[in-house]
Amino acid sequence: MTPSSQKPRTPRIASFLRNGRHWEKQRAWSAGEHLFPPISWWSPAGNDNQDPEAVLAQESISWLKQPLGITKPRYLEQLENYLRKELLLLDLSTDSTQELRLQPYREIFEFFIEDFKTYKPLLSSIKNAYEVMLAHQREKIRALEPLKAKLVTVNEDCNERILAMRAEERYEISMLKREKMNLLKLIDKKNEEKISLQSEVSKLRKNLAEEYLRYLSERDARKILIADLNELRYQREDMSLAQSPGIWGEDPVKLTLALKMARQDLTRTQMELNTMKANFGDVVPRRDFEMQEKTNKELQEQLDSLRGDYEEVCKEHEILLQLHMTTLKERDQFHSELQEIQRTSTPRPDWSKCEDVVAGGPDRWQMLAEGKNSDQLVDVLLEEIGEGLLREKDFFPGLGYGEAIPPFLRFDGLVENKKPTKKDVINLLKDAWKQRLVEEQKEKFPDFFFSFLEHRFGPGEAMAWAYTIFENIKLFRSNEVMSQFYAVLMGKRSESVYIKQKETVAQLLKEMTNADSQNEGLITMENLSTVLKSTFPFKKEEKILELMEAGGWHPNSSNADLINYRSLFIEDEEGQSMPFVQKLWEQYVDEKDEYLQELKQELGLELHDEVTLPKVREALMNIDPSLDKQTLNGYLSGAFQVPRTELPEKGEEKEDGIVVQLKIALERLQMTDIRRMGSREQEPAS
Repeated sequence: MTPSSQKPRTPRIASFLRNGRHWEKQRAWSAGEHLFPPISWWSPAGNDNQDPEAVLAQESISWLKQPLGITKPRYLEQLENYLRKELLLLDLSTDSTQELRLQPYREIFEFFIEDFKTYKPLLSSIKNAYEVMLAHQREKIRALEPLKAKLVTVNEDCNERILAMRAEERYEISMLKREKMNLLKLIDKKNEEKISLQSEVSKLRKNLAEEYLRYLSERDARKILIADLNELRYQREDMSLAQSPGIWGEDPVKLTLALKMARQDLTRTQMELNTMKANFGDVVPRRDFEMQEKTNKELQEQLDSLRGDYEEVCKEHEILLQLHMTTLKERDQFHSELQEIQRTSTPRPDWSKCEDVVAGGPDRWQMLAEGKNSDQLVDVLLEEIGEGLLREKDFFPGLGYGEAIPPFLRFDGLVENKKPTKKDVINLLKDAWKQRLVEEQKEKFPDFFFSFLEHRFGPGEAMAWAYTIFENIKLFRSNEVMSQFYAVLMGKRSESVYIKQKETVAQLLKEMTNADSQNEGLITMENLSTVLKSTFPFKKEEKILELMEAGGWHPNSSNADLINYRSLFIEDEEGQSMPFVQKLWEQYVDEKDEYLQELKQELGLELHDEVTLPKVREALMNIDPSLDKQTLNGYLSGAFQVPRTELPEKGEEKEDGIVVQLKIALERLQMTDIRRMGSREQEPAS
């Protein structure tokens, strides 16, 4: 407890304690009694399940209520009375007096420390230890308050997300139920149509049976009518013969014979008629038959159509049932996946919180975060944090003289941080590239870099600038100039890649300038497309369209629209290229990856398998027949790390002795400038 927090003694208390101090002290020592409260009063953490202040109050009350049979020293009684009065004066129900509850005990304990000189160091150390512990506990409680509030906020956020997900799930379930009801209604409708068609077919069959019975009755009536007509005719003939016997004027024998022959003919005719009736009695007229056949055919077609519709509806019903079951399974699967994601996933970061942290405020953060995903935003944020930390460093520790240390960083001791701006570092790297392109490139790039720094800043400052630039380019990976320089400096990429890219950009700018006949800095979209196709004859049409879109073309543009081609090649103050040049670099990287993937497929080997030089030579010629000998030898030299002068010719025996793992060969080719020199021959269609 600090002196400022101690309560000063009042004259009344001092005189009250001074009267019987000496006598009581002697009596206490002679009786062997303890004149100070138990140590548990000063340990608020004595019981983890109770309030320390409540424990202190209970123990103080139990200590004051001693049995009446024990004789107390007068000094002890005075202290008890004083403690009782002080405790009664405190309002223990309010939070503002929580710290004051221990004040009476502190004062009494200080009295003992002052009166008992022999034990004063020990008692003081005990008191200080408990005071330090109390202060530590207060600080710990104060530090945990924000965490408690944050925990409550996170809990509320999670509850809101769970409620939102449940609401979305309930909405999906309601939509599925609604769809199910619609499908059930459709099925009921189809069933009703089926029943209606069946009833119509039954009615048609009944009508057909009635028509058949009517035609049978009509046939029988016709037969009876014909028989009656024949009978009447015969009777009339007989009557006419009987009434005029001399009408014939011929011989009766002849007439009798004629009558007999006529009766025989009649009998034969009657037999034939009976035979015809027996054979064709159930036959209906052709006209009626054709009409019935036509009607039956139409009904049969309707029946077949309805049967096909019914079968199709049944199939659709089965498909819908299967789809419904599949939907239920997918819903259960998605629900389980949702629960698993809710259990394991972490919430997406709120990148808007970085606006107040990053230097430059919301405007600069919007500029940095534009068009970047979460992974790239993490890199940007790390660069911003690293830049601040890099500014705070005054010295860098030397990395030593190990073989793994780059030559330009071999130093022991502290190296000064020059603290240049980002723009200064970029300008310095551009000057280094310019000087490198002017020289003959005889020495390795790391040695050239250190020589450049010695020439620029002197031998004494070269090491400090080497460490400073190295730390800056290692940090700012998102910067185009720094990342490329770092890759070349650390041997992760050949400097020929950078040089070839710059040559390509310069050649493209030259072609566009030649297409600008008026020298106004403007060309049409048609000229832009022509220049791109002539400069990159092996690019696909979609790649050309991507470059044109990066240059400002859109589907609504016409071929006569003008574009400022010089603005496509400018760089900002941090060395960042325009989207057109960036897209050109991205396509180069993608085409290199596709080229190496074709090479791997042509070899037909796994990455851990070993490959010989003749196989790689043959595979390269198969996928790129236009390769000239010099370029092919350059690729082979880079893949097998053999100088071009020592490469064996095709067919020599020592070709098979040059072996390397396929994975290593592809990684080496990835570092070099490798690209397609011609189109691959198309295989004949089978």
